[in-house]
Amino acid sequence: MKTTLELPYELLIEAKKKAAEQRRPLRALIEEGLRMVLQKSDRRPRKKLVHLVTVKGGLAPDLDLSNREAMYEWFDKNE
Repeated sequence: MKTTLELPYELLIEAKKKAAEQRRPLRALIEEGLRMVLQKSDRRPRKKLVHLVTVKGGLAPDLDLSNREAMYEWFDKNE
């Protein structure tokens, strides 16, 4: 089926170059692009499941997070 499209000049030039590089007609390049866009719109985004991992524990009783130097010393001492 024939139809007329109005494309920005730069886009048309780029598309013609790409079609020539691939040694195929411009029509084939445009058809492939349309199929890709239409195919993507049919897919629903999958919901991502987040699995939370929890463990028993906590901070060491002698670890002071309010004092950076003391914290570094604690780490050095407990390596």
